[in-house]
Amino acid sequence: MSERTDRYGFEAFDCAPALRLEAHERVAKLQFDGLGKRLDRIEELIERLERRLWLMVYGVVAVILAQAVQPLLLAG
Repeated sequence: MSERTDRYGFEAFDCAPALRLEAHERVAKLQFDGLGKRLDRIEELIERLERRLWLMVYGVVAVILAQAVQPLLLAG
């Protein structure tokens, strides 16, 4: 006798709709996993871009401050 039995003593079986549902769930899980990986990658790229942007802002501020201090040094 098979190991898989239903509560009425009949052998359990998988019907086509249940198999299609399981396959669809597996595909959906793979798609969500792939989407999660892509979102993680996008977040990393955004963080890198943000760091570059702040570096550029600090560079512009440094140039402006240097141009403001230069006439004071030349006058003194």
